[in-house]
Amino acid sequence: MNDYLILKLQGPMQAWGRESFEGLRPSELFPGRSALLGLLGACLGIDRTDQQQQKALASSVCFAVRVDQQGQKMTDYHTVKNAREDYRGLKSHETIQTWREYWQDACYTVATWSTDNTVITLDAIAQAVKQPLYTPVLGRRSCPLARPLFETTLAAESALAALAQVGDNQGAVYSDENSTGAIELKKRDVPIIHQSRQFASRTVFLAASAGVLHVSE
Repeated sequence: MNDYLILKLQGPMQAWGRESFEGLRPSELFPGRSALLGLLGACLGIDRTDQQQQKALASSVCFAVRVDQQGQKMTDYHTVKNAREDYRGLKSHETIQTWREYWQDACYTVATWSTDNTVITLDAIAQAVKQPLYTPVLGRRSCPLARPLFETTLAAESALAALAQVGDNQGAVYSDENSTGAIELKKRDVPIIHQSRQFASRTVFLAASAGVLHVSE
């Protein structure tokens, strides 16, 4: 049996970034590893410049995300000065157009558990989620929470079993943990902490929360 911290991500708008170069800022179907580490880092009060604590958090936790409600996609139009465009770097003093995607009325349940190399304990993270030092948001500053992040802590045999104890248990699950019949996906959402805005790829296992998800890639 493992211990799991269960979080609920619910709000009028959420934005979980994918690869982008300012012009188009798409939102992923679910909060990825970088987003969840940033969310917990805010609760713990880890500064963006504190690479040591960022690495400590990254080495301490794994995630499984259940999509309880995907919501509707909305695109917001902006103009921005001094922003990156494509691969050409900064365009100083020039204005570019950007399109930023959001999910409206989405809801996710997240199971978090400790790795074998834990530095920051699950208890410390749970306490920080209940009393965050920095204000947590759902991907962007314009996306406030509609309810507290903390849902519960529980023990279970697996991440899928932990999620099955909370809510209706019907949505697709994107997990760091493999399960029978799960589909392997590649996602580029692992932050390279010493390089700003750089990410590495990982394998994510896609399954249905109540059994095997039968889909084709």
